[in-house]
Amino acid sequence: MNTMSPLSVLIVDDEAPARTRLQDLLGDLADAHPTRVIGTAANGVEALAVLEQERADLVLTDIRMPVMNGIELARHLGRLEPPPAVVFATAYDEYAVQAFELAAIDYLLKPVRASRLADALVKVRRQHRPSEETLRQLSPGGRGHFSVSERGRILLVPVADVLFLKAEQKYVVARTREREYLLDESLVQLEEEFAGRFLRIHRNCLIAIHAVKGVARATTGEDGEAHWVVLFEGIAEQLPVSRRQWPVVKEALKV
Repeated sequence: MNTMSPLSVLIVDDEAPARTRLQDLLGDLADAHPTRVIGTAANGVEALAVLEQERADLVLTDIRMPVMNGIELARHLGRLEPPPAVVFATAYDEYAVQAFELAAIDYLLKPVRASRLADALVKVRRQHRPSEETLRQLSPGGRGHFSVSERGRILLVPVADVLFLKAEQKYVVARTREREYLLDESLVQLEEEFAGRFLRIHRNCLIAIHAVKGVARATTGEDGEAHWVVLFEGIAEQLPVSRRQWPVVKEALKV
C-alpha cells in the first residue's frame, strides 16, 4: 500500500483534450504516484485565479497559450508561499528542448507518455524549482504582466498599463493611471527585460515610451534651474530627466 500523501496538481493547457489526457494519465498512475487534481485552466491568468482558492504542490503547464504563456506563469508562481513545483509540457523542437535540459528544467514532450510523467512526479517530490533568472532567460521579450503580492494574493498588473517604473529604497514603484504598485524587483533587470518599451530618464526611473504625452521645461529642485520633465497621458505627475540622459531621451522620443 502506498502511504505517500497525494500531490495536489493544477493542469494548465489551452486545449481541452490535452487537459483531459493529463488527468487520465495521473489517474492511471495514482497507485504508485498518488495525486489530486485541484482544477484545470486554459491559460496562466486562469491558473492564478484557481490558485487564489486552493494551493497546489505542482503545476503542469503548457508553454504556448494565449493571454499568458507557461513561462510567464511560472515566474508569477514564484510569488506564492510556498511556490509550487512546475513541469512544462511542450511540443517544441529539439533545439528548444536542449535549452530546457541545460537549465535543468523538467519538461514533458507532447504527446505525454505515462512513464515520463511518472518520472516527473518523482522529481517533484524532491522540490526542485527553476530559478527566476533561468525563467527570465527562457522568455525573451518580457512578460505581459507584473505580479504583486498583496494580502496573500497575487495581483496581475498589465505591463501595457504601467506609465513608469521608479526605484524607491528596496522596491520599484510601478505607476498606472489608477494607482501605484510595489514590485520586489531590480530596476536594472527590468530595463534589460523591457528594452525598447521602457526608457531610462534618470538613474532611478524608467518611463513607458508609449505613455509619454510630451516633454517640457520646468523649474524643479533647490537649485531653481530649469530642467526637462516628462509629461504623461492621464496623470498630472511630471518626472525630471537628468542632464546625462537627456540626449538619449531626446533621440528616443523624437523631440
